Amino acid sequence: MKSIRTKLKLNNKQKTLLAQHAGYSRWCYNWGLSLWKAAYRDGYKPNTRKLREVFTNHTKPLYPWMKNLSSRVYQYAFIHLGEAFKRFFKGLGKYPKFKKKGRSDSFTIDNCGKPIELNGWSHKLPFIGIVKTYEPIEARTKKSRLAGDWYLSCSYEFHPTTIPQKTDVIGVDLGVKTLATLSDGKVVTSVRAYRQFEAKLSREQYLNRHKEVGSANWKKAQQKIARLHRKVANIRKDALHKLTTYLAKNHGRVSIEDLNVSGMLRNRKLAKSIADQGFYEFRRQLEYKCKWYGSKLVVVDRFFPSSKTCSNCGHVQDMALHLRTYDCP
Repeated sequence: MKSIRTKLKLNNKQKTLLAQHAGYSRWCYNWGLSLWKAAYRDGYKPNTRKLREVFTNHTKPLYPWMKNLSSRVYQYAFIHLGEAFKRFFKGLGKYPKFKKKGRSDSFTIDNCGKPIELNGWSHKLPFIGIVKTYEPIEARTKKSRLAGDWYLSCSYEFHPTTIPQKTDVIGVDLGVKTLATLSDGKVVTSVRAYRQFEAKLSREQYLNRHKEVGSANWKKAQQKIARLHRKVANIRKDALHKLTTYLAKNHGRVSIEDLNVSGMLRNRKLAKSIADQGFYEFRRQLEYKCKWYGSKLVVVDRFFPSSKTCSNCGHVQDMALHLRTYDCP
């Protein structure tokens, strides 16, 4: 499956309807989590099916406003809760937490098992009506809100294709001053997205310090700060997508170092610059894009002395951090 996300063009009525569905999903998720915890305390073993049965037969009739919204929303809310507990029991995630209004508001909806036809600019979505998007595909859809705007996330079947590679092997060295240095001599400069807007972010947060939490002015300031963070993230993602696509499309084998990113972030002097580069996101994107385009990703062991080894004769020598050029005796 391949996924995309695109921004929706909505009128005020549709924005209100999306917010209601997101609130419905959040309410059901929190209700299910509360009941799940209570059942465990009483010695029962809850699951998604039992939650749905109790909600449909006993809880939903008590709230008439739920009839005006899609019933698929609460079903997916319980499915997501069940998946969260499965990840927790497998050791892949933390214990599920209650959702908070205004923080990553989202909900999942489908067309009762039928694919939603997304063709051209205008698309008909269940319970939402006609909306405008940018991607003509058939997909299972999930709507989410980010910094006051709504986005449509779509997943669809994707068949990887092997394309002829221009270069057989390329090595990539990630850095702080430059985003990446390639073994063919090409240097990819860092966009330093956070550094560009750090002063502006600091200023907005400073102006927001005395506003009453929950007030209209506080909400406006919070949304302004969220938009800046979104801009920073988009600039960083754009640079990483362009680099990883170039590497996977044009090289048969890509070699990168197995960096200990969490350990590197403990260095308080470099943590901000390292986080601004997005090393983990670079590797994550490269892993799936190499599969898409038929190239191979080689992850070099983090303890291999690549910087201390001569590329010509294989001689190994210690190098101080301030030395940037290898001088082989």
